Amino acid sequence: MRKGIAIILLVLLSNCASKKFKEKWLEKEAPATFKARFETTQGDFDIEAVREWSPAGVDRLYQLITTNYYEDVSIFRVVPNFVAQFGIHKDTLINKSWAERGIVDEPVLQKNEAMTIAFARGGVASRSNQIFINLKDNHRLDQLSYSGVTGFPVVAKVTNGQENVLKFYNGYGETLGRKQGEIAKHGNEFIKAKYPKVDYIKKAYILKK
Repeated sequence: MRKGIAIILLVLLSNCASKKFKEKWLEKEAPATFKARFETTQGDFDIEAVREWSPAGVDRLYQLITTNYYEDVSIFRVVPNFVAQFGIHKDTLINKSWAERGIVDEPVLQKNEAMTIAFARGGVASRSNQIFINLKDNHRLDQLSYSGVTGFPVVAKVTNGQENVLKFYNGYGETLGRKQGEIAKHGNEFIKAKYPKVDYIKKAYILKK
């Protein structure tokens, strides 16, 4: 009986996951360049992505934006004079689906300068769904080596709304950066209950030429 219930639950979870994530999304290739807008609790900022800088990385960013991934996504890690990081989805199934599908590693072709954007990563083929905005020139990130990878390839840059990026609440510093497991498990409820000043990405979308 218990085995039967477990099988039913697995089927239901699988069906639910398939509606929230589709493997075919990973086949989307970004154009040579594209612009997108991120609406946030501090105002909008626009980005321009250049595929030549990091083809796999820019493709992934394009995939995330065009499948409406960035809806009510917390900017959970804002370290003053360093980075603003986001990308853990409030829905555990959606977050897990993207997070476990890392992309290939690529070299750093563009410097991590102020207002450039790169994917966070913690080892080989671990770039997946979290990105960060450099709040200042972080050139050391171009060559930082650990866990089998070197540097953080830049995928885009903020072209408008830089002043809004600098408004993201940074009072929690690295605190939530160390609680990513809890955020992934409990979603925005955990953040809003204990860290109410965190800012959020409301939505992101491609800007038409």
